[in-house]
This record gives sequence, structure tokens and C-alpha cells, in this order.
Amino acid sequence: MIEGKQADSARRRDRVIQALDAALRTGGDITVSGLARTARVDRSFLYRHRDLLERVHAAASTPLQDVRLAAVSRASLQADLANALERNTRLASRVRQLEKRLSKQFGEQAWSESGLGAPPDIDQLQRRIVLLEQELIQKRGELEERTEELDAARAANRELTRALNHGTGND
Repeated sequence: MIEGKQADSARRRDRVIQALDAALRTGGDITVSGLARTARVDRSFLYRHRDLLERVHAAASTPLQDVRLAAVSRASLQADLANALERNTRLASRVRQLEKRLSKQFGEQAWSESGLGAPPDIDQLQRRIVLLEQELIQKRGELEERTEELDAARAANRELTRALNHGTGND
């Protein structure tokens, strides 16, 4: 996995260097934003690799003809604007996501503090009570069955005792 990340980083570095060389040859856009867009990397990649960033700044500080400077400035401003708009969209999406999470957290907190909802420990106790009540009903049913069996056994015992007493009295 580390080798894969290193290989990916090396490929991106090569693309940045190629984009910088091409910009130097053609007098194209030599800005962090423009090179990042051309090399298909994020600007943060350039800022994380100081050696590449220094090369970009050095190339950008080389004197250009006035015509090229105006074109580069306009192109760099457009690239910066496009990048800023894209970043703004990402940040707005992230803010909405965080607002939803915060709203949910505050809602749960307000619900629990209001007393309208049962706290988790009371809810568990109520579930336990329901289970114990069901078990009690089951045990009462078993007790009734056993009581009926005992009553039947006692009745049979009385009949046998009567039959035995009548049998001994006839002798």
C-alpha cells in the first residue's frame, strides 16, 4: 500500500514537472493554480512538496515579455477563480453536512434534557420490566397447571383411600 502511494506521488510529481517545463517552453501559465490544473493535481500537493513549489515560484519570477505577462495574469486569475469557486462549493457542502450533524446533536440533547423522552437507562429498565412481567405470566401459568395436577392427585388419593377403607370394612 505504501509503495502504491509512493508510486502515485511520483507520477503526480512527474506530471507537475512536465507541466512546468511545457509552461516555460510555451510561455504559458506559471502559477500554482494553473500548474495544478494542468498537471491534474490538487494545489495542496504542490504546497506539501516544497521543492516543487520552489521550482514553480522560481519559474514564475523569471522575466517574461509584457504581452505574455498580461496573458498569464488573465489566465492565472481565471484559474484561481475556477479553483476558488470549486473550493467554495466543496466547503459549502461540508458546512451543510456539519450543520446537519450539529442540529441532530442539539436536537438529541434538547430532547433528553426536556424530559419528553425517556433516558436510555430508564428505557432499558422498562424493557426489563416487560420481560419480567412476561416471565411472571408464564410462571403463573405453570403454577396453575401444577396446582391442577396436585388437586387431581389429591382427589385420586382420596378416592383410593375411601376405596381402601370401604374394602377393609367389608371383610
